[in-house]
Amino acid sequence: MGVSGFSARPVQGLPEVDEGFKLGAAIAELAELTSGDVVVISQKVVSKAEGRSVDLGSVSPGEEARELAGRLGKDPRLVELILGEAESVVRTDEGRGILITATRHGFICANSGIDASNVQGEDTVLLLPEDADASARRIRAEIEAAASVRPAVLVSDSFGRAWRTGQAEVAIGCAGLTVIDDWRGRTDSHGRELSATMIAIADQVAAAADLARDKTSRTPAVIVTGLDRYVTGDEGPGCVSQLREPGEDLFR
Repeated sequence: MGVSGFSARPVQGLPEVDEGFKLGAAIAELAELTSGDVVVISQKVVSKAEGRSVDLGSVSPGEEARELAGRLGKDPRLVELILGEAESVVRTDEGRGILITATRHGFICANSGIDASNVQGEDTVLLLPEDADASARRIRAEIEAAASVRPAVLVSDSFGRAWRTGQAEVAIGCAGLTVIDDWRGRTDSHGRELSATMIAIADQVAAAADLARDKTSRTPAVIVTGLDRYVTGDEGPGCVSQLREPGEDLFR
């Protein structure tokens, strides 16, 4: 059975976030929440709250970073950070200056997810959270402590897609949400058994929430209502559960 409908509304009034900021408590104060809601939060403010900003002026690039930066036309200091956050380099495109890595978290993305957009300071960049699933669990606990409700929490980020133009929001961390709705073994409307259908619930909620804000609106948190059937009392396996093993990853 599907949902009858859902809605997404941005949380208005969040201040500029800096290290140590309690996102969960602030969201609970600004928004009416229920335990069936999903709170979707931009990775950038989570990283800011966790002190994951780096001044490039403090970075000393090594030989590998300088060599790779020269080939790709990138700042060697940025490449040093990218390599530091990467488990491996998956792909480079010197013509377009593209550097795709497998991060320590297990994500396959450009520049190890490091970004400078919507960040104060010309030479300041943001790294991904150390553990976005843990971030979601912590924010969920903050909301529960402040408002006595236990909504799901999802940390989202914009990722490019190998086979399509444009970026889309995906989930990089979550707590209390069904990540994958596995339909394998069920039958379709004609009675045929489904063998591959696994619905990416967390990613689709992240993408839906992004439509309720724009990139310059300073509304990093969105409340999605009407998806109670996917919200769980326990924390769940987190977004790490949807990462493909290298042998199953068509990109590597």
